[in-house]
Formats: sequence, structure tokens, C-alpha cells
Amino acid sequence: QVQLVESGGGLVQAGGSLRLSCAASGRTFSQYAMGWFRQAPGKGREFVAGISRSGDNTIYADSVKGQFTISRDNAKNTVYLQMSSLKSEDTGVYYCAGRFAGLPSARGDEYRYWGQGTQVTVSS
Repeated sequence: QVQLVESGGGLVQAGGSLRLSCAASGRTFSQYAMGWFRQAPGKGREFVAGISRSGDNTIYADSVKGQFTISRDNAKNTVYLQMSSLKSEDTGVYYCAGRFAGLPSARGDEYRYWGQGTQVTVSS
């Protein structure tokens, strides 16, 4: 079992940057592909980015390509989401998720483990 705890959210002005972290418990973190999802107010959850268990492969939603970067440090059991050039439409609760697989998925139902989320608010 993996427990995930996100941090790093907050209030930022449009054009600013934030780095989200997701710390995982357990000794098998390196066996999990990880993803970041977000949910804006009044909207459904959407995929943001994913990374393979090794960190060699990443996938992104078209809406964040070139703007967000996902990375991981298996020695620290942590996955990161570096967000830059933030816009008001990036506002939402950001969740990290883990799936026992080599490669990430853009489908939320393919992730078994989820964190509690961290709020990101971008003011214009």
C-alpha cells in the first residue's frame, strides 16, 4: 500500500511559478508510475502529467505542455510538478496518484492510490 501526501500549493499571481511535491510512504515507490491530476471549481477531474516508474518517460495534457514539468526522485520517494507561467485557468485542487505499473496513464481510473490534494489558486 502507498500513502501519498501533496504539498506546495498556495496563492500565486498570474505568470508566477509553483512547485508541488508528493511524498509517498513505503519502500516500493520506484515500482509505481505516478500522475498529477487537477480539479477546477465546478469541473471534473482532469489529467495533468504522468511519469514512469524510472522517470524516463513522461506524458502531459496538451493544456500544460511546455508549461509544467513532472519529475521524480525515487531515493526521496517524491514526485514533483513544476508549474510556470501560471494562469487563472490553472486554479484548482491538484492531486497526485500512483499506479503499480511501469508507465503512466492519462486515465484516472487506472490509478489506485491518491493523495488528499493541494489547492493552487492563481490570481489574475
